[in-house]
Amino acid sequence: MDKYIERQNPDVENRMIFASSCVESAARVLGVPAHEMYQRMKAVDLINGYILKHYEVLHTESRENVTEDVIDCLMAWEKRKGQAS
Repeated sequence: MDKYIERQNPDVENRMIFASSCVESAARVLGVPAHEMYQRMKAVDLINGYILKHYEVLHTESRENVTEDVIDCLMAWEKRKGQAS
C-alpha cells in the first residue's frame, strides 16, 4: 500500500484532498450528508468544472471563503441546470 501512495502524483493527490474537503465543508454548512453533497456536485459537474478547474486560485483562499464560493456556485449551477431541463 505504501508503495502505491509513493507513486501517486503529489499534485493530483493534493487536488483530490482539496476537492474532498470542499464537499465536506459545503455539506457541513448546508446540514446535509457528505454523500448527498457529492451527488449534487456531481450532477452539475462542479468538482471538475469549478473546484478542480480553479484549484490554483481556490486553494489559496480561506476555508470559509472557498466554502461560500462553492455553495454559491452550486446553487447557481443547479438553478441553471433546472432552467435548461
